Amino acid sequence: MEIELKYGCNPQQGNALLQIGTEPSPLKVLNGAPGYINLMDLLGGWQLARELKRSTGKPAAASFKHVSPAGAAIARPIDDEYLQSQMLPKADYSGIATAYIRARAGDRLASFGDVAAVSDPVDLSLANVLRREVSDAIIAPGYEPGALEILRSKKKGSYLVVEIDPDYEPPLLEGRDLFGFRLVQERNNTPVTSDHFQNIVSNRKAIPGDVLETMKVATITLKYTQSNSVCMAYDGQAIGIGAGQQSRIHCTRLACNKAEKWFLQFHPRVVQLPFREGLSRTDRTNLVDQYLLWDELSKYERDGLMAAMDGETKPVTRDSIQEWTGKHDGIVISSDAFFPFRDNVDRAHRSNVRYIVQPGGSTRDGLVLDAVNDYRMVMVYTGLRLFLH
Repeated sequence: MEIELKYGCNPQQGNALLQIGTEPSPLKVLNGAPGYINLMDLLGGWQLARELKRSTGKPAAASFKHVSPAGAAIARPIDDEYLQSQMLPKADYSGIATAYIRARAGDRLASFGDVAAVSDPVDLSLANVLRREVSDAIIAPGYEPGALEILRSKKKGSYLVVEIDPDYEPPLLEGRDLFGFRLVQERNNTPVTSDHFQNIVSNRKAIPGDVLETMKVATITLKYTQSNSVCMAYDGQAIGIGAGQQSRIHCTRLACNKAEKWFLQFHPRVVQLPFREGLSRTDRTNLVDQYLLWDELSKYERDGLMAAMDGETKPVTRDSIQEWTGKHDGIVISSDAFFPFRDNVDRAHRSNVRYIVQPGGSTRDGLVLDAVNDYRMVMVYTGLRLFLH
């Protein structure tokens, strides 16, 4: 079976097809017309959401963009403060809806125009969340009839809705063509389980149950993120993903910076920003992002930001960022390969990371471990490298 696509990664790349070699097809397009990049994000996001569900037993979701997750999360209760920070109405959200809200909230800017992937069938609660979000597509193992009708009405009827058989398993071997050459390998189908977090090498050993679950979320997220990659996580969701960097310290800096901005969404000064009437939710999201970068803005940018406010507002300083982040316990950082230098630990410490997950195996493991013990952190060696290219 073949489905013709509009084009490949770019408009000049024609003859794009989706080829499905299994009958009956485990993949069904229920609405819209898929594109090449859509499908890469759909299939990457589905694998992430599915593995999170299998590892934790909880409904899970991913928000995917450009072949890496912008966010990922498992279902946990959402309070009014969280909803206010995301500019969402109070409601009795279902488990799968909370998973997606939290996944998308991991990086609201990066999730703009995302591909949503969820482990459970889409219900009315989730469909109503998606109705108001800027999203391009969704993949799920099923859809309630009312939910499907809501999604079919998005984007003037062009919203891409894909259903996948939750029991489908691909062949062990996978391949790709590059410049006329064929590469073949076994899929990275080793499941991330609790057993991977037993080798605690730091002086401090205690890992609370909810933190172990957060470690799983961070590590499984890396499995479906373009390498090099580092993931910050908190309370069962990714809050900062540094993806596709050639240097690991740049991954760490990127992830930590994103995580600090994530925490600042809940700062009273941010929640109470006096936006002018008539600004869209997207505009307000972008303004919050600018506001949190106050020290880096030019005078022109600051003037533009203040013009969007109905009154004066005091900027958040670097000192207040570290003070606010320091109020939160249980922050995890995970890496898809070993940390080669202690600078990664030093940077993580500034963002109040208390738990570190990495494969181990560097010739400098001892120096990195010394840094971990200096900061009284907990570090786990999984022995499992998770490169994705």
